[in-house]
Amino acid sequence: MDLRKLKKLIDLVQESGIGEIEITEGEEKVRICRQAAGSPQVLMAAAPMQMPMSAGPALAAVPAPSAPPVEAQEPSGHKLKSPMVGTFYRAPSPGAPAFVEIGQAVTKGQTLCIIEAMKLLNEIESDVAGTVKAILVENGQPVEYGQPLFLIE
Repeated sequence: MDLRKLKKLIDLVQESGIGEIEITEGEEKVRICRQAAGSPQVLMAAAPMQMPMSAGPALAAVPAPSAPPVEAQEPSGHKLKSPMVGTFYRAPSPGAPAFVEIGQAVTKGQTLCIIEAMKLLNEIESDVAGTVKAILVENGQPVEYGQPLFLIE
């Protein structure tokens, strides 16, 4: 399973407050459980999981980390969020250069990307002036309404 998908699933568990989520794709199975401290626990199996027939515990214990987890620092800046559900594209066509790159200065109203929704191409413009600090979505990936696309500082 793609690491970006796992990161998104972990973020979903943290933001939504659900206790546990299990996803199966083909022969891959991922289970994310929220621990009491709030940090999710990820269990992943490449083959279908089989439950043991013994009287012992059904799930293998995952060892706790020896050092306290380092909190991922929330990046600062303005998050430009998706105004719709669709497919994210960084360039106007497959062979063309991207609208913006990381480190590039942008102005308010400048086109940053395209979101394709129902065969319509919608240009997404910057709502602030600044410098593109991060591009949070990969080209060609589906995006949800309200999902952060760019970090502009």
